[in-house]
Amino acid sequence: MSWDWQFVWAAMPGILRGLLTTLEITVLGSLLAYTLGLVLALLRRVRGLGLVVRGFIEFVRSTPLLVQLFAVYYLFPSALGIRMSAFATGVLVIGVHYACYAAEVYRAGIDAVPRGQWEAACALSLPRRRVWTAVVLPQAVPRVVPALGNYTISMFKETPLLLAISVVDLVNAAREEGSDAYRFVEVYTIAGVLFLLLSYPASLLVRRLERRVAHP
Repeated sequence: MSWDWQFVWAAMPGILRGLLTTLEITVLGSLLAYTLGLVLALLRRVRGLGLVVRGFIEFVRSTPLLVQLFAVYYLFPSALGIRMSAFATGVLVIGVHYACYAAEVYRAGIDAVPRGQWEAACALSLPRRRVWTAVVLPQAVPRVVPALGNYTISMFKETPLLLAISVVDLVNAAREEGSDAYRFVEVYTIAGVLFLLLSYPASLLVRRLERRVAHP
């Protein structure tokens, strides 16, 4: 099948709308993941809640993202009466899924704070909240930013899974454009190129952040 540039230009508006949806889900999912991930990491250290939080994290990490999408979108409405749009479901499920991975990253960053910093804060009789906000987290969070950046890239590349719940992301938009003319080579190639053009520079930025954290 020959390459048809005229068809490509005609399909580009729909594909770009799908790309915008993919970017929106990635950004919103990242904000949810890294905020909730920090909350989960802190709750793990609360006596009485730690075991429950660890169990939730392991459950989410041990089940496929696709299964979680089906459960929230199709099972929750009938079992719990909770109904959300496909877009909101995608943001929620991806955000919570990666929050559980981010929680482990935050935990590692917190554990990497030198013990002397904790002892110095205790010696100064700082309030516990002050210890976390002024001493521990300012040292822990910058160390984990590169790892969180890698998760953002992974999140971006996993948005095509939302095709299962009818979210018109980049890949689904390309499929719809191809279905109209029964031509798929061009649209899937363009979708792949767009993924590459966005994810590769992002990976280079993450590598630069890793070097900067390793050699401040």
